[in-house]
Amino acid sequence: MSWFQSLVLGLVQGLTEFLPVSSSAHLRLTAAFAGWDDPGAAFTAITQLGTEAAVLIYFRKDVGRILSAWFRSLANKAMRRDHDAQMGWLVIVGSIPIGVLGVTLKDQIEGPFRDLRVTATMLIVMGIVIGVADRLAARDESGGRHRAAKQRKGLEDLNTRDGLLYGVCQAMALVPGVSRSGATISGGLFMGYSRAAAARYSFLLAMPAVLASGVFELKDAAAEGHVSWGPTVFATIIAFAVGYAVIAWFMKFISHKSFMPFVWYRIALGFVIIGLVGADVLSPHAAESSG
Repeated sequence: MSWFQSLVLGLVQGLTEFLPVSSSAHLRLTAAFAGWDDPGAAFTAITQLGTEAAVLIYFRKDVGRILSAWFRSLANKAMRRDHDAQMGWLVIVGSIPIGVLGVTLKDQIEGPFRDLRVTATMLIVMGIVIGVADRLAARDESGGRHRAAKQRKGLEDLNTRDGLLYGVCQAMALVPGVSRSGATISGGLFMGYSRAAAARYSFLLAMPAVLASGVFELKDAAAEGHVSWGPTVFATIIAFAVGYAVIAWFMKFISHKSFMPFVWYRIALGFVIIGLVGADVLSPHAAESSG
């Protein structure tokens, strides 16, 4: 991988990680359109460490408060009723599905799931799902001629059942094209949470899974020696800087805007990919970079 490729892919990772458009799909597609080798699942996981560092810094007050309350709750039973301590446990519970599936489906994630036809299909299907969830949320928020606006749930309403369902939604993002934020936010909207609450918990929930995945891939990459470390670290730094700016923008955007622009973009991109693969302009399979 060249330094220019790492610059482009780092920018793509940072721009798309927190938007409901699938960063793994866009890394795969950027390489395919440019005629480069597929950067691979290891590159994706490692560069996600950069974007997750951006999340940790942006939500540092939330993370610090949750961790402090959770650790204190281990020794103090009274603290277990504290909302922040409960959030700590809910993030752990919600991380179980992706942890289990990430390990058991590792070969599929690095192989068949990276087929561009699978990516295109997931872009379209999840685009429709996000669109439906967004319309339901908008209907509740605005009300109508014959119904009053409905108050949607906040993070204070989160319980074990919902936390686990969030986790199942997050696990779907193991397939490129789904989108971690798209799956978890739309899942939250279907469960009745506000856009802001669904997005905030989506980012908090992603931290353990992404950090664990990145460390896991770092270990394997170091052992096998198949990662270009200089360009990969450079891409990770770029992803961090761009990702932080995108989080700040996205949290403001979702408070009063619809997800429909992302929905139409996903659906259009999915059909374009299907057309290009069908016309043999793009190969559905790409050789993964060897270093």
